[in-house]
Amino acid sequence: MKQRSSLPPSAQVQGCLGEMSILTSSYTPQQANFQIYSEYCNNHPNACVELSRLTKLSKYVYFFEACRLLQKMIDISLDGFLLTPVQKICKYPLQLAELLKYTHPQHRDFKDVEAALYAMKNVAQLINERKRRLENIDKIAQWQSSIENWEGEDLLLRSSELIYSGELTRVTQPQARSQQRMFFLFDHQLIYCKKDLLRRDVLYYKGRVDMDGLEVVDLEDGKDRDLHMSVKNAFRLYGSTTGESHLLCARKIEQKQRWLKAFAREREQVRLDQETGFSITEVQRKQAMLNASKQQAARKPKAFSRPYYLTRQKHPALTASLPQQQVLVLAEPKRKPSTFWHSISRLAPFRK
Repeated sequence: MKQRSSLPPSAQVQGCLGEMSILTSSYTPQQANFQIYSEYCNNHPNACVELSRLTKLSKYVYFFEACRLLQKMIDISLDGFLLTPVQKICKYPLQLAELLKYTHPQHRDFKDVEAALYAMKNVAQLINERKRRLENIDKIAQWQSSIENWEGEDLLLRSSELIYSGELTRVTQPQARSQQRMFFLFDHQLIYCKKDLLRRDVLYYKGRVDMDGLEVVDLEDGKDRDLHMSVKNAFRLYGSTTGESHLLCARKIEQKQRWLKAFAREREQVRLDQETGFSITEVQRKQAMLNASKQQAARKPKAFSRPYYLTRQKHPALTASLPQQQVLVLAEPKRKPSTFWHSISRLAPFRK
């Protein structure tokens, strides 16, 4: 060790690489096991809150201290031990990057170190993504609580991400009636609402579409063979096994293309969640809905201060070159000028 300490940093690393080769090559096959850090890191704030609650009770304080003494552990509080895994998972990419920096590209272990760094960066990225998703569930719960006449199960039972939103024309069968609706695409489901004609920030729940098992079919402009009517900038959500069908039209071709990209992104998000095992726990869902109900109850009056996060937020699922879908405002109906004061001035009591 004394001889190595006198060497330059690059020589020290090269001298240790023979001993480190087995260590670095073990990172890549263990990448899936490292993903458990994601759940641990995201649950760490909740664990600290629970620990703070328990340390106010003397019996738990004595119990934790007894465990530390029996294990002959250093004198660090339990919250310090809980923080250690979080700190380590952050250091792994930095340490491997430094190791790769001083490893010659022709060295036999260069590929293993490079693969280990890539694997640990993926783990860190997964942790950050899950943290972002868990922070979003509070906003989704608040948005749901702001929708009037909500029906059916909570959004968070199946969804945890808003993919896209905007206004579309929904054509219903068999009368081929056209309805302007606001659509919100989440993972697994598509929610559509009706705007209040007077209070533009108020939405009324009108229904949902289960995206699992549905196919998005791009339609050419022209006559639709099912409805026998001309359509433009249209696409259909079709279930081959159930026969379920939904015809939707955008105002412009650019808006239609954004929606088609959003539907592809939704399917990709569902696939990634299945691969990584991402899901919202029952405790997290209930806590988010409870927080949303408390915030909604605190708002007075209800109609003028409801949150409208989802229609105005930028959608990271789409490419940066595509502008955010704008919420289209329907023109208010024109009103005839009132003749009330002109007529009432003719009444006898008001004549001079």
